[in-house]
Amino acid sequence: MPVCSLEHEASLNARGVTPVAGIDEAGRGPLAGPLYAAAVILPAGFYLDGLNDSKKLTAVRRERLYGQLTTMSGIVWASVSMPPAEVDRVNVLRATHAAMRAAWANLDLRPVHVLIDGLPVPDFPCPQTALVGGDGFSLSIAAASIIAKVERDRAMVQFDREYPDYGFAKHKGYPTREHFDKLRDHGPCPIHRKSFAPVAKYALC
Repeated sequence: MPVCSLEHEASLNARGVTPVAGIDEAGRGPLAGPLYAAAVILPAGFYLDGLNDSKKLTAVRRERLYGQLTTMSGIVWASVSMPPAEVDRVNVLRATHAAMRAAWANLDLRPVHVLIDGLPVPDFPCPQTALVGGDGFSLSIAAASIIAKVERDRAMVQFDREYPDYGFAKHKGYPTREHFDKLRDHGPCPIHRKSFAPVAKYALC
């Protein structure tokens, strides 16, 4: 079982490669709402109790860690959102890659290497190491996963107030049974991803 640590970051730093950022996304799978990506540079030797892959944490724990990660001295971070219309225009994979590149560009300190959760990102502006499941063993990627996830969840709570018929605050736009029921009853709303087959199906009803 891999341990979430700074092993990959430290290995690069030892070869003179610094700074190094971790990058992750949230929201590729939902039928509605924006997609988020975040980039995080952690200081050498960084430790934060409980920091791990956002999917392994409760919402309460994610919120607590988000507050710490975004306010602690020495951490450099940036996040970017891609609206549903852009996901529809270019497709979800290209929107994810664009968001990751934009998160890198928005950092106040420019990393010379990035650790990316998942597969390599085409045309990335600096060298990258793609780590499948990286949010479970790179603390930088784990931090990025938490920031992206919390910011997206908060956005979906706001959208729930704007479109109260869909239950966005509960399922966050993911394809749950409740969400499908709401789509069947009300049809898609403006933040649904019209290019996704389940949404297109109900748009034609």
